[in-house]
Amino acid sequence: MLSEGLFNNTAPSGMMAVSSGSFPSGRLNPRAVSTLQGLGVDTSVLYSKDSESFQNNPPDIVITVCDKAAGESCPVYFGPAIKSHWGLADPSDVEGNDDEVQAAFDATVQHIQRRFAALFTLDLDALSAPEIKQALDRIGEL
Repeated sequence: MLSEGLFNNTAPSGMMAVSSGSFPSGRLNPRAVSTLQGLGVDTSVLYSKDSESFQNNPPDIVITVCDKAAGESCPVYFGPAIKSHWGLADPSDVEGNDDEVQAAFDATVQHIQRRFAALFTLDLDALSAPEIKQALDRIGEL
């Protein structure tokens, strides 16, 4: 949800992100919402959803952000989209005082923003699908 909000707030015209989860809770994380709002992101359009929510509008690119290292389950998408993995630790798993939890959300936002900045420099129309995947995989290492 953080990635969807950040992407759609900064993406070039014609690009749009839709997020989904393996096990959507049906509610948004209040800290994620307040973090996005603090950055001027409109959160009124965000909601908890699974991958069936875009079944009638299949994506061109699927980027998973689940934390495989923590054993988190990644959503599986079997469609023809270009797929890449940009693993991120879930800041909502951080325990600590208010400042420590917010610092985790802020660090995650900065990580996402770095990756999006790199993504937005790509000329996707000039690249083949394998070249796009290779570029996305490299960005996922940032």
